[in-house]
Amino acid sequence: MLFRNNFAKRALQTTVALAALTGTAFGPAAAADQEPITIVINQSPWFAGFQAVVEKYEQETGNTVELDVNPFAGSLEKQRTAVRSDESPFDLVIMNAGFFTEFYTGGFLDPLNAIDPEFKLSKDIYTFDDSVCWDAKAVRITCETGELMSVPVNPNILILHYRSDLYQEHNLSVPKTWDELLENAKVLKSKNMYGISQRGQRGAFDVTYDVFPYIWAYGGGIIDQQEDGSYRISMNSPETRAGMEMYLKLAEEVGHPSTAGQTQTNVIQNMATGRAAHIDSVLAPGLFDNPDKSAVVGKVDYAAPPGTVEHGSATPLGHWLAGVPMNIPDANKKAALAFLTWFQTDAAQRAYAEAGSAPVSRAVLTSEMADTQEFRWMKALADALPNARLTFTIPEASQLLAVTELRFNQAIGEEMPLNEALNTAAAEIAKVLEDAGYKYQKLEDLN
Repeated sequence: MLFRNNFAKRALQTTVALAALTGTAFGPAAAADQEPITIVINQSPWFAGFQAVVEKYEQETGNTVELDVNPFAGSLEKQRTAVRSDESPFDLVIMNAGFFTEFYTGGFLDPLNAIDPEFKLSKDIYTFDDSVCWDAKAVRITCETGELMSVPVNPNILILHYRSDLYQEHNLSVPKTWDELLENAKVLKSKNMYGISQRGQRGAFDVTYDVFPYIWAYGGGIIDQQEDGSYRISMNSPETRAGMEMYLKLAEEVGHPSTAGQTQTNVIQNMATGRAAHIDSVLAPGLFDNPDKSAVVGKVDYAAPPGTVEHGSATPLGHWLAGVPMNIPDANKKAALAFLTWFQTDAAQRAYAEAGSAPVSRAVLTSEMADTQEFRWMKALADALPNARLTFTIPEASQLLAVTELRFNQAIGEEMPLNEALNTAAAEIAKVLEDAGYKYQKLEDLN
C-alpha cells in the first residue's frame, strides 16, 4: 500500500500475490487485475481501522491502494479541488455527512450504477437516513427515487462513554437523560477527574456536531426543512437555548475548566488518561482497551447518548461516505467499485471491527461479536443508530457551519451571552439562506 500522510511523510509499497476470497459472494475474478486507486481521506480516530482493512484488501486481491491522508479541513479542500479539475487525482473521495450534499448537487460524482448496472449496496449496510442516494431531478436525498451515489465507510456517531468501574463502585445506573448524567457526573467529579469532558473548540464541524444531542433532546435545532420545502431557522428557538443551557450547566458544574478550548483529541485523551468520567464522542474503542495508550483498559463502557423524557435520545450523523468522481478514467471507476464491493462483505466488516473501528454492517453490529467484552461497544452503536439524524442537507453547509462554529464557541467561552450568540447566528444563517435563494422563516429574537 502506498501511504501519503501530511503528518508524517512516508511511503510503503507492499507487493502481494493474488489470494482467493472465500466465504463471500465477491470472488477473486471481480477484484483481479484492477488499476491502482488513490483514496483521499481524513485523519480521524477510526482511520487506523480503515488502513488495516485496505491492507487486507491488498493482501487478498493483489491490487494497490494509495491513501492520501489529511486533517479534516484539508481533506475536504482537496476533494473540492479534485472534482472540479480536468481529472481527479483521487478515485474515491471519503465525504463527511456535513458536506456530501455539496458533491451530489454539483454533479461531481458518478452514480454507482452508471459505472456498473449490477452494483448493489449490501442489504446489511446501513443507508444512514438514505444519505447514500440522490434524486437529481427532485433535488433531494431519497433511496425511493434516487440513484445510489456512495457507500458508507464509517458510522461516526456520538456515543456516551462512561467509566463502568466507577459506576459499579458507586452503584450508578446508566443515564437515559441529561439530568441523570449531570447527577452521576457530580458523584464522580473529583480533584483529579472531570465529571464530563466536552468538545467546545471551533473547527470545520466540531463544536456544532457535539452540541446536536443536547439541542435535539430539548426539541431544538439549527435549520429545519418544512413540508413545503422552505426552512425554519430554529437556531435561536427557546428549545435550542434549553439544550445549550444543559450543555453549559454540565461544563460549568462538572466539566473541564476550559471547555471552549477542548478538541475531539483532548476529549478522547481525557478519557484515556483517566481524567474524565464521561465523554460523548465518536467511538475509539481500540484506543481505550490498548494498554500502551490507555490507563483505563477494560474500564470504559458505552451507551446511546442521553436525551429527555419529552424528546428521547438523538445523535447526529457524522458518518463518512465513499463516492467516485466523474472526472476519472473508466478503468479507475471500476477499480474503485471493486474495492467498495469487497469492503461491504461480512469478512471485511468483521476485520474492520477487529482493527478497532466501527463497521457499517448491521449484521456485524448485531452478531455474536457484540456479546464479547472486546466488542461491547457494538450494542450501544446498534441502539443509537436508529435515532441518528442528518444535520445539514443543503450545499451551503460549510457557510452555515462557519457561523455556528464561531457562535457556539463564543457562548461556551463566555465571549458572548448565550441569547446574543444564538440571535446573532440566526441572523447570519438567514443571510446565507437569503443569498442562496431559499425560502425561510426566522423567529423573533430571544430576550
